Amino acid sequence: MMTQTMAEGLVDTGHGGLIAQDWNALTFRVNREAYRSAEVFQAERDRIWHHSWLYLGHETEIPKNHDYKVRVLGGKPLIFVRGGDGVVRAFLNSCPHRGTVVCRDESGNARNFQCFYHAWTFNSSGKLSALPGDDAYAELDRFKGTMDLRPVAKLDVHEGFVFISFDENVPPLLEHLGEAADVLSMAAEQSATGMTTLPGIQRYGVKGNWKLAVENAMDGYHFSPTHNTFVGYLRETGFPVTDDDQYAYDLGGGHSMLVLTGHNGRLGMIWEPRFGEAEKVRTEENRKAMAERLGQERADQIGDASRILFVWPNLLFFDLEALTIRQLEPVAPGRTDVRAWQYVPTDEDDDVRAMRLKTMTSFVGPGGLATPDDIEAYEAVQRGIEASKGDSRGFNDWSDMSRGMERESKGEKGRSIDEGAMRSFWRHWDKSLGEVSDATATEYGSGC
Repeated sequence: MMTQTMAEGLVDTGHGGLIAQDWNALTFRVNREAYRSAEVFQAERDRIWHHSWLYLGHETEIPKNHDYKVRVLGGKPLIFVRGGDGVVRAFLNSCPHRGTVVCRDESGNARNFQCFYHAWTFNSSGKLSALPGDDAYAELDRFKGTMDLRPVAKLDVHEGFVFISFDENVPPLLEHLGEAADVLSMAAEQSATGMTTLPGIQRYGVKGNWKLAVENAMDGYHFSPTHNTFVGYLRETGFPVTDDDQYAYDLGGGHSMLVLTGHNGRLGMIWEPRFGEAEKVRTEENRKAMAERLGQERADQIGDASRILFVWPNLLFFDLEALTIRQLEPVAPGRTDVRAWQYVPTDEDDDVRAMRLKTMTSFVGPGGLATPDDIEAYEAVQRGIEASKGDSRGFNDWSDMSRGMERESKGEKGRSIDEGAMRSFWRHWDKSLGEVSDATATEYGSGC
């Protein structure tokens, strides 16, 4: 059930004056400087991205010893690598000598990384293994021992999902994940032989603030009007699309989830006509095998509904027709980079895998019937909020997220088509960010 935060007084303007929550009028608004301000963006990096657990990648992306990927999180270039000892690590992609980027290829398999500037060389476990002209250094062994690649402050893994933090004082990963941990476990338990990411990555840039991507994912209200082409297609195939019996959950710690039962089928879990008769038989067999392996209650919990999970602050996990991992990397107030991977059972037949990829690309893929709609929606918001910039009349420069607030005030179960999941996100954002002294929020008036 959505957690409600009852504030005393007529209007609660939060820690930084960028949200306005009125429990008497049952309204919730966010000042649009939260999406536009360079000061807010920098404060987010400093206070959230550099002091929280961040999703880095999945350990199956680097299955072999010496496999590596290069990533950027919180603006920091990183090397995500499996060392020669099989241990998954993450290093700052910066030479300890003079700061040069060490690894300049995006992925590969390498026993050593050599900085092109002065040829310092590090093995895949991060140890400095070669130093040209080492006779110029006093106490060479001691010196070399201080010049290994710099690891991130924290790294931990849950069900193969690798998280890192630049802050060594963050709480344990499972404490951070809270209830979201079991949602990731439910995804990992879908196959008896395990799950894996597929090679390759979908990567695209969006001309919009990162928080608009979170809002969009947690906003069931937009599904039918924005994705009317896809909804029409499903109905033509015989699948009864509905918004009934679909709910939003505040999982605490900034995490949230939509649970959807009427938007789509799920390969191997919920059959729909476009999957074909052979998949209907396979789905029945798979559900029976899951019940035998996990017990009926757990199998039904995993199999009976689609889920969209947001893990604070940069992971979106879509368990819909197919399973997609999506990572957010804010680049500027109005720019976000998105990386996405497909998450699949390791033992899947080729024809089922092909169907999975086809259904994925038809909806959540970057060229599908949903993602381009969503990108246009939050790019349109980013363009549109320029119109009200500096407008101090009433709530002209505030975005409204009041839908379903009366139900929330009564402690009722939050619907996916309400905006409760968005409100819980913004409350946690406000608490985490605090005051931004240089961000100018337009004052709200008494007549609105």
